[in-house]
Amino acid sequence: MLSLKTILTGTAVSVSLVGTAFANPYEPYAGTTLVINVPAHPHYNAMMKVLPAFTEETGIEVEVDQLQYLKMRERQTLELTKDEGDYDLISYVVFSKADYVFADQLENLARFFMNPKLADPNYEAEDLIDGYVANIGVAGGKKGYLPGPTGSLFGIPFGSETSVLAYRKDIFEKHGIATPETYDQLLDAACKIPELEPGMGGMASRAASGHQASHAFLLHLAPLGGRVFDDAWEPIINNEAGVAAANALKTIVDCGPEGSQTFGPAEAAAAFQQGQAAMFMDSIAFAAGFEDPSKSKVVGNVGYALHPEGVRRGSQTGGFGIAIPKNAQNKEAAFLLMQWLTSKKGDLMVAMAGGNPSRFSTYENAELNAKYPYSATFGEALKYADPDWRPIIPTWGKINADIGTTMSQVLTEGLDPQEALDGVAERARAIMDEAGYYTWQ
Repeated sequence: MLSLKTILTGTAVSVSLVGTAFANPYEPYAGTTLVINVPAHPHYNAMMKVLPAFTEETGIEVEVDQLQYLKMRERQTLELTKDEGDYDLISYVVFSKADYVFADQLENLARFFMNPKLADPNYEAEDLIDGYVANIGVAGGKKGYLPGPTGSLFGIPFGSETSVLAYRKDIFEKHGIATPETYDQLLDAACKIPELEPGMGGMASRAASGHQASHAFLLHLAPLGGRVFDDAWEPIINNEAGVAAANALKTIVDCGPEGSQTFGPAEAAAAFQQGQAAMFMDSIAFAAGFEDPSKSKVVGNVGYALHPEGVRRGSQTGGFGIAIPKNAQNKEAAFLLMQWLTSKKGDLMVAMAGGNPSRFSTYENAELNAKYPYSATFGEALKYADPDWRPIIPTWGKINADIGTTMSQVLTEGLDPQEALDGVAERARAIMDEAGYYTWQ
């Protein structure tokens, strides 16, 4: 198979017969050192393994500032406000998109993809998982954060995630329990398993107060038919679907392993990994840990299935993307790194090293599926990834925090779900009103 470098070099040489052209599109940037800021995350650990190949192919050096997520966000908040920033490329979590774009801190990528000296004609952007592109990369379209005639691309998915159900095959087979395909089956199994296997919880889930409880609630809201707002920005989180989602989360936590009310994602994954729960429904990023014999007690006994269907299928879209800061000092070289990492070749290299693919073709790759058999299920789940499962708007931080605090009261203090969500809806409307969302009504 021809390498990206070979293909592009051949193209440039052909052009040189009729005019002047670089023999290597990377040549003008050789010797440049890029500084990139990424999170401490399995996907970016995989990226680190392939960066030497990028430098060998392009001559562009890469220095990596890898930080724990919250510290990364704090550092970016400072760096993006400088006249000249230290970072040429940054990774950002999906709900930071609205903050950064609204503050005019990210480059619109159109001018880079329009530049024939930079844009690889074999990039095949249509192969990128469209739900991820919409969720992580697009701003200014429908609702301000979804694709539409007025939308623009500010980032590319890199380290994206969706939700799947991991379950103990041995426990399900032992008791003749079918793999849950619907929410009724999921909730029934969640509370049946502790009766059949004393000491084991049904499903381990995030539930800790704050962002984690909100995330867990929203995980069920979309498939059960709910949304936070309608198309006119009126809160509908407190309708029948919202109450059903709150009750589903409470059932899962009540029937979960000991300490469930305090679980973040790492604690929930650890509970499943150590055999304390029979199910775990969260990001695909945790699968590698379940199959690691140095950490996991359930290796070989884990099955993977699609996020169960409620009123509809609707798995989460989340994780990370990469973008070029407005104040970056080496923007064109940064674009070349972004393009290389998310190309078909780069995406497969990172995936084979343990990262999360951003392309449909990568999930279909036979070599990847031979190494990571669960990848085929993940690729199928992405057909249902919902880019609108939570609103990526500038006011979301306040509303999300309120949902998390209130859901925690439902889970730990017995607050009635309808009363809780009515309060969230009232406060959310006040926040949206102050931000001007009803100006044109």
